[in-house]
Amino acid sequence: MRPVDATFAPARPGESGGGVAAADGGAKYAARKCRNIRTLSNFEPPATPAEIEAAATQYVRKVAGTTKPSIVNRDAFDRAIAAVSAATSQLLDDLVTSAPPRDREIEAAKAKARSAERYGRAS
Repeated sequence: MRPVDATFAPARPGESGGGVAAADGGAKYAARKCRNIRTLSNFEPPATPAEIEAAATQYVRKVAGTTKPSIVNRDAFDRAIAAVSAATSQLLDDLVTSAPPRDREIEAAKAKARSAERYGRAS
């Protein structure tokens, strides 16, 4: 199973920053922008612990209905993120596929082209 570092809050590619967990008063929740959960399976290189935690955070935010927990709910929020991260890591380790691994840069370019088409922007 991949180790999950629950103290690291990654920045999104192209963003600066990131934060650390509870000792910083909740910067981990405020440092990241809300975004959709991304597919993590079958990529080369495999999903990183930071990507797994970001997906877990988004899931917990969605279920909880909040992007930043109150002080009294912070521990429950952190425990939920750790549990979802561990389950996601285990799932990714256990999945088997015969499809060739996807390339992150190619998938990002495809997503950008779909977005440009959808919103009528030139890329």
